[in-house]
Amino acid sequence: MPLYEFKCENCGTFEEWRSMSAASEPMLCPICETVAKRIYSVAGLMMMPNSLRTRIEQSAEPRVVDRTQIKKHHNHHHHHQHKHNDGRPWMIGH
Repeated sequence: MPLYEFKCENCGTFEEWRSMSAASEPMLCPICETVAKRIYSVAGLMMMPNSLRTRIEQSAEPRVVDRTQIKKHHNHHHHHQHKHNDGRPWMIGH
């Protein structure tokens, strides 16, 4: 059974273990017994270390690459010869 978080307008937030089939049913505040609203949050982010959360957020941002980095990466040479097998023309260079 998952742990759900609810918010009562009078008493504040509280948590309740409920079955998934009962998740959409109304929840009464355990103190004042008024109907509380379910709070939706991203799972696992609260218990995740701050350093890991920061790295995940940063990985979503695109990396900026300048021309010198691209040129440096593509400015290499292969010194080996490719053997061509004349019996299999579809495998040229492999």
